[in-house]
Amino acid sequence: MAVQIIDRRLSGRNKSVGNRERFMRRYKAQIAEAARRAVSSRGIRDIEQSESVSIPRKDISEPTFHHGRGGVRDTVYTGNKDYVRGDTIERPQGGAGGRGSQASNQGEGEDDFTFTLSKEEFMELFFDDLELPRLMRTHVGDHRQWKTRRAGFSTDGTPHNLAVVRTMRQALGRRIALAKRPGRELAEMEAALAALVAKGEDDGDAAHALRQQIKVLRERLQHMPYIDPIDLRFRAHTRVPVPITRAAMFCVMDVSGSMDEARKELAKRFFILLYLFLTRHYEKIDIIFIRHHTQASEVDENTFFHATESGGTVVSSALELLARIIAARYPAGEWNLYVAQASDGDNFPGDSDDCSRLLAETILPQLRYFAYVQVAEEEQNLWQAYTALQAQFDNFAMRKVGAPNEIYPVFRELFRKEGVET
Repeated sequence: MAVQIIDRRLSGRNKSVGNRERFMRRYKAQIAEAARRAVSSRGIRDIEQSESVSIPRKDISEPTFHHGRGGVRDTVYTGNKDYVRGDTIERPQGGAGGRGSQASNQGEGEDDFTFTLSKEEFMELFFDDLELPRLMRTHVGDHRQWKTRRAGFSTDGTPHNLAVVRTMRQALGRRIALAKRPGRELAEMEAALAALVAKGEDDGDAAHALRQQIKVLRERLQHMPYIDPIDLRFRAHTRVPVPITRAAMFCVMDVSGSMDEARKELAKRFFILLYLFLTRHYEKIDIIFIRHHTQASEVDENTFFHATESGGTVVSSALELLARIIAARYPAGEWNLYVAQASDGDNFPGDSDDCSRLLAETILPQLRYFAYVQVAEEEQNLWQAYTALQAQFDNFAMRKVGAPNEIYPVFRELFRKEGVET
């Protein structure tokens, strides 16, 4: 049976980081579940905040060591009239402390354990099981990404990279090599001295000279350093170029007149969540913002989320602009391309068929993934046109969002890692 011993001694400032990391590794599932529950109690714009989460005590219970009296003992408590040896005492019924149940004069319990997650820890857990689908390392280009790899050993380096085993091996080899000849000479001198002693000439000049030589040789062998600076070996590393993950996400939002404030707010909340996910999970990713009504335009982040421009609805204008940007700046062979579109589904009559044709013939074959979110429950003509695409392309997904509390579940469903349940 494996036994884990946990050091709970108080530490100075920043001295408990290791314990905190081990705690989060052991109870990652419970903390992640508590973090997801906490999302429902905060606004989507307040996601990037630290959070105090509560974990049931039973989920983090740990074995403890204590001194017992030892042996097998039978104890009869004062006033016992109901139990005999071998009976099982039932768990007290009624109130379980810390659960907020009705008052009771029986039972006991403990409050849930409250654990404060930092901003970075909360966001890491929040997006832990999400990823961009079908993301591939595609290109080694002008902006190279370097990776450090092992490159044997060197005779200089930092103490952190000291290769202890290789150093000891070098030291052992050096000592064997340097001691071989002196050891042979020492054996020969000792044999010659023994021969003189056997002849009774141990007090002669020859014997005295041999003893002096033997003494000098032994001191020489004894003073041979156990580890010499020439024995030191350090792990060497080299930087090599590796394929980089180049990804681009197109955020396409409908801002036409049919998108009232409530629907625009739903779309903005979805894209805020997407923006946080992309910027925190991926270092090298381009995010392109496109707003459209009857005309589409590429805008910056601030304009995308805060501009109040409105008008009619021609969705194909956004898709045509998207296709032009891909052709001009993002070759599909070198980039992982993604599109997230949010709309209420209402479109100019006849334009939905143009959207479907443009996606099927030009855009979807170049994409890793296309996610369409309709911020309305009723199925408009754009939804109907896109339904045929979903059956035809496995890199096309579409979902509906009708209320703020549906955004996060839909987002997780669209971008969950393969093999992870929603």
